[in-house]
Amino acid sequence: MSSSRADLLPHTRWTRLRGVLNWINLSTPLGLLVARLGSATTARRGRGTYLATGYRLGFPAANAFTIGSVIITRHDRSWCAQRPALLRHEDRHCTQYAFVLGIVMLPLYGLSVAVSWVLAGDRSSYNPFERLADLADGNYPPPTTRFTRS
Repeated sequence: MSSSRADLLPHTRWTRLRGVLNWINLSTPLGLLVARLGSATTARRGRGTYLATGYRLGFPAANAFTIGSVIITRHDRSWCAQRPALLRHEDRHCTQYAFVLGIVMLPLYGLSVAVSWVLAGDRSSYNPFERLADLADGNYPPPTTRFTRS
């Protein structure tokens, strides 16, 4: 793991606490393990987060995803640097892991995706995790239902 100090985002008391909670609840170690299994290169990003780039496994099918305080993407750092809104969106997921007691978030997130798929035909419209992380920042469409589509 390497990064220049200039690349690191500033810490706050909350982000320090969030980082500690995500280590204690084991979500960050799990995120680092998943990144390693996917042959990603991991670097500290700041705010207690890590950015794992070059992820090579096919699941999940997303531009980026977060486990604990680890933001994982199949893209490189320059691609990520051009998408600050997406990184803010993923950073909000880091906070959600701290609030939802870590790896417990994984099945809850999966259930939220399933409910959203049934009600709206997409992963995000009825997914509280995505909505609270800001749909627009995550490049998701505005919320809809199967009943309002034309």
